[in-house]
Amino acid sequence: MLLVAMMEGQGVNLWEVVLHGGHVAKIVMLLLGLFSILSWVVILQKTLLLGRSGKVTEKFRSAFRHSTDWRDLKQAATSFTLSPLLGLFSAGYTEVTYQLRANPAGGKAQIKSMEAVERSLQRASVVEMGRMEKGLGILATIAAVSPFVGLFGTVWGIIDAFRGIGATGNASLATVAIPISEALVATALGLVAAIPALMAYNFFQGQLKQWQTELDDFALEFISLSERNFT
Repeated sequence: MLLVAMMEGQGVNLWEVVLHGGHVAKIVMLLLGLFSILSWVVILQKTLLLGRSGKVTEKFRSAFRHSTDWRDLKQAATSFTLSPLLGLFSAGYTEVTYQLRANPAGGKAQIKSMEAVERSLQRASVVEMGRMEKGLGILATIAAVSPFVGLFGTVWGIIDAFRGIGATGNASLATVAIPISEALVATALGLVAAIPALMAYNFFQGQLKQWQTELDDFALEFISLSERNFT
């Protein structure tokens, strides 16, 4: 509070601290500002993507369960491109169709290897989860790096404060107020960038675990229907 009062008495505000800071302090603050903007862009994108994917997935699941011919569902695939379940269905459908076409002419339509169908679904599940996890590495990096960048700015501000004391021979608060304020601003910006990124990363990880369960359930449902109809 004493530092804030001194800065106000000198007519110094936060924006002036940023504008009149040293080159290193400006670089640190700019970097942290870019980190914060980037993290919020990723957060908004992932939130919109997961929200839309959830709605489309509900429609696709309903269409799949009410479908009497998978060929019709395959033709309508463009309506469900945002659903990760579509990737599993397409992979499974391709494998099932390939095996059915390999049957002798006039023979019963039958799947010869359910293991191959399961492997195709597993590969598709890995691909879909990788697609949905895209961007989370950025949040993890920002959450981990930002506090240390802010700490670097803090240390540099304290060094500038001691340089000011050495140059003027005056250790009053008025001498060190600006460099110390730069240090505190850098610390605050580091936390402002890191905390939302960390919270969003943990939230999205929880969402992805639910999506993994959705994919596993759909794969089992697809296998069960395939065994029932084609074995």
